[in-house]
Amino acid sequence: MLRKVLIGLAALVVVLGVFIATRPSTFRIERTTRIAAPPDVVFALVNDFHAWPRWSPWEHLDPSMKRTVGGPPSGAGATYAWTGNDKVGEGNMRITESVPAQKVGIRLEFIKPWASVAQTDFGFRPEAGGTQVTWAMTGKNDFIGKAFSLFADMDAMVGKDFENGLVAMRREAEVDAKKRSEASTAAAPAAAAPGTAAPAEPAATAK
Repeated sequence: MLRKVLIGLAALVVVLGVFIATRPSTFRIERTTRIAAPPDVVFALVNDFHAWPRWSPWEHLDPSMKRTVGGPPSGAGATYAWTGNDKVGEGNMRITESVPAQKVGIRLEFIKPWASVAQTDFGFRPEAGGTQVTWAMTGKNDFIGKAFSLFADMDAMVGKDFENGLVAMRREAEVDAKKRSEASTAAAPAAAAPGTAAPAEPAATAK
């Protein structure tokens, strides 16, 4: 009897393994939103890792999270590493592509709770009165990733974080755009005001 049970369990494991192996070997998660701010304003929030705490959906999950920003101040080569609790894990990012006001490409590496590498891309497309922002993440599913997908919808899980992040990004970008507009409006009258003519020198007195 025990032998039959063991054989049955072994067969079940084999069937499950075959089924997991047939799951998609790649994944893509994408969300899009519209922001009432110029592309360069939104781009600046993504292209500079120092600005990520203002909008990233993961920044406030662990108040004690340790962050390390390195490389150039912004753009290609800039790096960001983090270590935190179980909610944020451990990993690092590096900007691999930076096209002003158009695109930011990032290599994203997770170390904990499990090791994996993904590609993250932000696209910025001008629209009437604002910018369409697309946030996408693509990667490969190893056997563990395929097995995980049987029990959790990764698109729903990570996609919700993307949605929250884009909401925060919209808020911050629109604040920055408003400040820039107000500063430009305030500077315009001063630039338009005629300069004060220098006082004329007194005429020389004939002797």
